[in-house]
Amino acid sequence: MSQHNLYTALRAAFPDDLDAVAVETTAADGTPLHYTWSDLDRASARIANLLASLDLPDGSRIAVQVEKSVEALLLYLATLRAGHAFLPLNTAYQSGEIEYFVGNAEPAVVVCSPANFGWVSKIAFTAGTQHVFTLGDDRTGTLLERAAHHGDTHLPVPRAADDLAAILYTSGTTGRSKGAMLTHGNLLSNAQVLKEYWGFRPDDVLIHALPIFHVHGLFVAIHAALLNGSKMIWLARFDPRAVVAAMPRATVFMGVPTLYVRLLAEPGLTREAVRNMRLFIAGSAPLLIETFREWQQRTGHTILERYGMSETIMLTSNPYTADPRHGGQDERRGGTVGFALPGVGLRVVDDAGAPLPVGEIGNIQVRGPNVFKGYWRMPEKTQEEFSTDADGLRWFKTGDVGRVDERGYVSIVGRSKDLIISGGYNVYPAEIEGYINEMPGVAESALIGVPHPDFGEVGVAVITPKPGAQLDGDAIVGRLKSQLANFKIPKRCFIAPELPRNAMGKVQKNLLREQHKGLFA
Repeated sequence: MSQHNLYTALRAAFPDDLDAVAVETTAADGTPLHYTWSDLDRASARIANLLASLDLPDGSRIAVQVEKSVEALLLYLATLRAGHAFLPLNTAYQSGEIEYFVGNAEPAVVVCSPANFGWVSKIAFTAGTQHVFTLGDDRTGTLLERAAHHGDTHLPVPRAADDLAAILYTSGTTGRSKGAMLTHGNLLSNAQVLKEYWGFRPDDVLIHALPIFHVHGLFVAIHAALLNGSKMIWLARFDPRAVVAAMPRATVFMGVPTLYVRLLAEPGLTREAVRNMRLFIAGSAPLLIETFREWQQRTGHTILERYGMSETIMLTSNPYTADPRHGGQDERRGGTVGFALPGVGLRVVDDAGAPLPVGEIGNIQVRGPNVFKGYWRMPEKTQEEFSTDADGLRWFKTGDVGRVDERGYVSIVGRSKDLIISGGYNVYPAEIEGYINEMPGVAESALIGVPHPDFGEVGVAVITPKPGAQLDGDAIVGRLKSQLANFKIPKRCFIAPELPRNAMGKVQKNLLREQHKGLFA
């Protein structure tokens, strides 16, 4: 078997000077901590040797629910080296959710925070897991204690490009969560494309302020830095003041839109503070055009918005420099997620699967080396989510609705499950939200569909005001009537202090739908 273990490619990209700092972070007591490239290699080798000593079945799942730490990163690298599949779990998950994931994935090893060992180990042992370790965010825990007894050299286990490297459970807003199976080839191909497309340079330094149980923080950010041999300034949690303080020593920042909003509220964010930065990347949730413009005015930088999924890693990106495939376009356009990345096929089709003309709204389908292998132990669901065209090519149905303009820029209009069909007409929430968000005093809005006896379904808007603003729901509805067709107008408009969000900042419309489903009953 030829060696396609992702760790081999990452390790080959480490700089020649292994004593240089790879990760700069701070201990819980404020003490500065520095990890060299040699530390990353040797410490992950010890954990990989520990995993090897357990005589696990080939390609076992290693389930991990721990707070963010450099040691958690080392565990991820060790899992790759050992040839097993990494299964990161959101730290917010409670017992019912962990019970489902452990039961479904049947991990051979579970690693949890020391504080949760009591209830997590009970679930794991009941499900048949043989090994449960703890890992704290303060360099404590049984995982590190056991790994300390093992050697610090380790030859990565040979893996084919199609072998499983990770399982990411989707958020499960429409039924039970599905485990997306990502291979060594999926992860490496995407990392290589992004390194090139985003113009990574030898002197780049990344501010890592994202959680690491998700594609954005775990794969996009970490792989970009490691594959480029770039230092990371590692923040255990997002702190806008700490991010701004790190910017003069950094060049790249990746964040979800909520983080950009919070950074804009930080007085220290000035053009002087960002003088050494070259790239700000946003994703995981839609970036409001207002945030995009305010960031431009405040910092002189234009945020690069991109689009991806757990099942595919990154699919599209606004250009960093001119894209020769699109007539040399280099404009980062707010409200779009840019062009399909090199090697990614993207098409927009109607409900019957027929390709739509340029500019028309439809279902987004994709294909490419970054597209996942399928859903863990769900062959029927996997088959359902792929379609085959006349040429025999397989396309993944993203579940997103959007359009591609004549220049090739992709715009996401919403999720297909968020589509509202009112009196036989299609209503796309993102379109109406765009109008509401432009109104004075509006911070953000979410349009949801709820059952209605006459129309089948109607739109209901939930809106958050800017600080100090007084909003009137009826006045907002009245204003929309002069701008939009009547079938698009929300039947009700509620003002709320905030919108419910998941860990990556996405608005949880399923919770809003549940809350308002009886409105017209």
